Amino acid sequence: MQIQVFFQNLIPWFLSSGIKIVFILIAAVLINRFLKIFIKKGINKHIKNRINGEKRKRAETLISIFGGTLNFVIWIMAVLMILPELGVNIAPILAGLGLMGLAVGMAAKDIIADFISGLFILLEGQYFVGDRVKISGIEGEVKEITLRRTIIRDDTGLLHSFPNSQIKLVSKKEK
Repeated sequence: MQIQVFFQNLIPWFLSSGIKIVFILIAAVLINRFLKIFIKKGINKHIKNRINGEKRKRAETLISIFGGTLNFVIWIMAVLMILPELGVNIAPILAGLGLMGLAVGMAAKDIIADFISGLFILLEGQYFVGDRVKISGIEGEVKEITLRRTIIRDDTGLLHSFPNSQIKLVSKKEK
C-alpha cells in the first residue's frame, strides 16, 4: 500500500519539479559548452594576428583558467536552483554563504592578492609554462601557473612554489 502511495506522489512531483531539475541540468551543460567555445574563440580571435608559440601558450592558459572558473560558477548556480525543487529553503544557505564569504575574504586577503596578481601575470603575458625565468634569485623552467601560485623547476630538479603576490621581480630572457 505504501508503495502505491509513493508512486502516486512521485508522478505529480516528477511532472512539476523533476522536469524542472532535468531542464536545469541540461541548461547548465549547454551553457557550460557554449561559454567554453565562446571563451576559446574570443581569446583566439583577440590574439589571432600575433599568434606564435608564446601567444598560443598564453591563450591556452587563459582558456583553461576562465573555463574552469565559469564551470564552477555555473554548477554552483545550478545546484542552488535545484535545491528549492527538492524542498530545501536556500535563503539560510545564501545568508550563511554571504557571511562566510565576508569572513573568508577578510581573513584571506593574501589569497585574494595572489589571485589578482596571478590574473595580471596571465593577462600581461609576463611568462608562460615552459619559459625559463628567474624569480627571487631562483632560476628555472616554469612548470605550472595558476591564479594562486607559480611553480618553477630549477637546474637541480627541485620544484619551487611562489605565491603570485610575493613575486616582485621576474627576469626572463626573450627568445
